[in-house]
Amino acid sequence: MAEVEDYFSRLEDGTIALRLYGDWSAGRIPVSLWEVEEQLTVAQVSRLVFETTELQSWDSGLLTFLLKLKSLCARLDIEFHEDNLPPGARRLLAMAADRPARSQQAGRKPPPLLERVADRAISAWRTAMEMLAFLGEATVAFARLLSGRARFRMVDLWEIMRECGAGALPIVSLISLLVGMIFAFVGAVQLSMFGAEIYVASLVGISIVRVMGAIMTGIIMAGRTGAAFAARIGTMQVNEEIDALSTLGISPIEFLVLPRIIALTLMMPLLCLYADLMGILGGLLVGVTMLDLNVMEYLEMTKNTVRLKDFWVGLFHSAVFGVLVALSGCLRGIQCGRSASAVGDAATSAVVTSIVNIIVATAVITVICNILGI
Repeated sequence: MAEVEDYFSRLEDGTIALRLYGDWSAGRIPVSLWEVEEQLTVAQVSRLVFETTELQSWDSGLLTFLLKLKSLCARLDIEFHEDNLPPGARRLLAMAADRPARSQQAGRKPPPLLERVADRAISAWRTAMEMLAFLGEATVAFARLLSGRARFRMVDLWEIMRECGAGALPIVSLISLLVGMIFAFVGAVQLSMFGAEIYVASLVGISIVRVMGAIMTGIIMAGRTGAAFAARIGTMQVNEEIDALSTLGISPIEFLVLPRIIALTLMMPLLCLYADLMGILGGLLVGVTMLDLNVMEYLEMTKNTVRLKDFWVGLFHSAVFGVLVALSGCLRGIQCGRSASAVGDAATSAVVTSIVNIIVATAVITVICNILGI
C-alpha cells in the first residue's frame, strides 16, 4: 500500500501538489484530512495544486474530501487551485460554493427594521406597477377585440367556456343548495320564536338572489377556475411557451388572457342564475320539511318578495366577479417564476387575490346601490 508521502510532492515557491491517482471513491479515499493537514503545516505552504493525470475513477467521496480540504485551506490561508481537477468535480465545487451553508444562514442576523420596511415597500410598488401594466395590456387587447384585430383561437374560447360553465355546474349546485339550506335553517330558528316562519322564504330569496348567490359562485370559481388559469399560464411560463409566443410576434395577453376573461365574464351570470335557483330550492327543502310550509305558499312568498332589480344586481355582481377572477388568475400566471414551486405559489396567490377582490367589489357595489336607492 502506498505511503502518505507518495501522494504529495513539494514544488517551488511554497507550492505542494496532491497527487490523485487510482480510485478515489466513497470509502476508498487513501488520504485522510488530518494527514493532509499535517503535510500542509510541516513546512511553509502557500499554495495547493492537484495532479490528476493518473486518476482512474471518483464519485461523491472525492467531492466531499475536496470540500473539506477547501475549507481547511481557507482556515490555513493557503491558496486552493482546482484547475487540474476533473471538469465534473470543478462544476460540483462551484455549485456547492454558490449555495451558502445552512449554518451560516441560521446564524445570520435579521436585517434592520427600516431595511425590511423599505424592501416591502419596493416590492409592493413593483407589484402595483406590474398590475397596472397588465391591466393596460388587457385593455388594449380588449380594444383590439372590438376592432376585430385580436389574435386568438375561437376553439380555445369555446373550450374555456365549456370548462367554466358546464364543468362547474356540479360544485355550484352542491354549494348553492347547502348555502340555501343553511340560510333557511338559521332564519327558521329565529323566526319561529315569533311565529313568522313564512318569512324564511323572503330571507332566503333576497339574500341568495341579490348577493350571496353571486358571492358563492365567485368564490367557487376563484378556487376552481382562477387557480386553474394561474397554474396553466404559470406552467407555460416555466416551459418558456410564453416567450415563444412573443418571439413569434403573438401577444400572450391576446392569445391566452383575453379568451379567459371573455369566457368567465360570459359564464358567471349564467352560473349565478343557476346558483340562485339552487339556493331557493335549498331553502324550500328546509321550509317544507322542518317548518311544515306548503310548497306553493313558499314559492308565492318568494315571488312577492324578490324583485326584478334584485336579479339584475346579482347578475351585475357576478359579471364583475368574473372579470376579477379571470384577471387575478391570469395575472398571477404571467407573474409566475421559472420553477415548479412557483406554479403552486401562483395558484395560491390567484385564489387569495380573487377572494379579496370579490369581497372589496361587493362592498363597493353595495355602497353604490345604497346611494342609488337600488
